[in-house]
Amino acid sequence: MGVFIDAVAGALGLCVGSFLNVVIWRLPRRESLSRPPSHCPGCNAQLRPWENVPVLSWIALRGRCRSCHMRISIRYPIVEMVTAALWTAAAVRIGPHWELADFCVFFAVLVAISGIDLDHQIVPSRIVYPAAGASIVLLGLASVLEHRERAAVDAVAGGLVGFGLLFLIHVIQPRGMGFGDVRLAGLIGLNVGWLGLARVGVAMLGGFLLGALVGVGLMAAGRAGRRTRIPFGPFLAAGAVLAVLWGGPLVNLWLNQG
Repeated sequence: MGVFIDAVAGALGLCVGSFLNVVIWRLPRRESLSRPPSHCPGCNAQLRPWENVPVLSWIALRGRCRSCHMRISIRYPIVEMVTAALWTAAAVRIGPHWELADFCVFFAVLVAISGIDLDHQIVPSRIVYPAAGASIVLLGLASVLEHRERAAVDAVAGGLVGFGLLFLIHVIQPRGMGFGDVRLAGLIGLNVGWLGLARVGVAMLGGFLLGALVGVGLMAAGRAGRRTRIPFGPFLAAGAVLAVLWGGPLVNLWLNQG
């Protein structure tokens, strides 16, 4: 049963990843997510059904539009494969429990926000607020159906901790921490907190460490300076994934060393 759920999660993740590509491209431009149908941004040729198959269509088309031969970014299949991998990992980590639906939605949201932040350096509230509402509903249902009231309390506390921590940094250094990141931290804390409050620390610390390492690496390579703005959303997202999938062992390792 577990293998079946993992496989279904991966297949659905591929399809959702295809939709996330639409979200990443259209939402910052305030375009409809449903109209017009998927099309080439270069020549506006509408994609045929077989050209919308996740990953395989990109390979079959050799990464180019069939009409104008404009190059199709490799990011499209990468987003699809990453989403599929995250949904599979969530199914393996969470198992056949009601909160699995929430963590799949949560991972999809992190992928969309990361792509948009990389492109436009914004964390859209139009994604964060509905995602927070969905998490409250899904985790609330899971707490009732799974009889996990303590997990629900930890989730709320985690959301407050995540939001409060980055809000404090935003107040101290507003140019270094956008308010979109503050909202995202609250969403991350809400979801990661369900698995344990200590994991919220793993998520935040992991995000900051990854951001610092990449920032130092870019400066060492001459690709960025001390005042270069680097999107922080993807690092927060990576920290959240780290906390969800491997937060337990990391917390135990830290406690044992202490």
